[in-house]
Amino acid sequence: MWQQKSFENEEHKGILYLVPTPIGNLEDMSFRAIRILKEADVIAAEDTRNTKKLCNYFEIDTPVVSYHEHNKESSGEKLIQKVKEGQKVAVVSDAGMPAISDPGYELVMEAISEKMTVVPLPGANAALTALIASGISCQPFYFYGFLNRSKKDKRAELEVLKKQMATLIFYESPHRLKETLSIMLEILGNRKIAICRELTKKYEEFIRGTLEEVIAWAQKDEIRGEFCILIEGSDVPAEEDSNSWWQQLSLEEHINHYISVKCISSKDAIKQTAKDRGLSKREVYQAYHIDNN
Repeated sequence: MWQQKSFENEEHKGILYLVPTPIGNLEDMSFRAIRILKEADVIAAEDTRNTKKLCNYFEIDTPVVSYHEHNKESSGEKLIQKVKEGQKVAVVSDAGMPAISDPGYELVMEAISEKMTVVPLPGANAALTALIASGISCQPFYFYGFLNRSKKDKRAELEVLKKQMATLIFYESPHRLKETLSIMLEILGNRKIAICRELTKKYEEFIRGTLEEVIAWAQKDEIRGEFCILIEGSDVPAEEDSNSWWQQLSLEEHINHYISVKCISSKDAIKQTAKDRGLSKREVYQAYHIDNN
């Protein structure tokens, strides 16, 4: 166990800052994020060219070094050494939160293993920004990020996820969107979905409907921009795939399960319970309403 006190002796110790950057609109950059980037000894960037444009816009002259998927091991060692030496290192990705479908996780884990202070800043994130305007339940949600590029692996991933009752959130590139949506329909069924692109930018767009409707849209519209995909979760608990999931429950618990999980009336819950157990509705009704009184 290690208890980090983030701002104790802040001026005299090395700190690894995780700094979100705008996902499109530069006005979403926070005052604190700008200050941290100005005060840091070095900025570790996924793409130094993009980050230098951001720095120029906000008049930040802190040195920028490269830290990305292909050099994260060698670059990470150098960054950890700088923190050990008492320097302030700020990690940024091209857009949004570091370590969320972007480099950063391994660096954080290494810093924590060395008992170095890791300070996250709040800021822009595509998944949550899309979720709250999707029209699909916001809680609970399950963020998955990018599915595998292989069709076979993508199907396998969705087979696992199809029993998840939380809203599912994915990222996808424009040239794989049609294929991914088709496989989602095949595996998940025709669920409610929202997809969005160009978040926070001038041409921000949300497409909401069923998977079939959105696939039809994708066939006739030009596919441009990075996408966030949000799909409603399953309305059947994973354990209900088994014919015997309810056997450890009393009849009353069985009925109450449907009432609470599926938010249906006691009448419909009794009907479904009777079907599960091979009993008559009258028998279940009597046991639930009369025998329990």
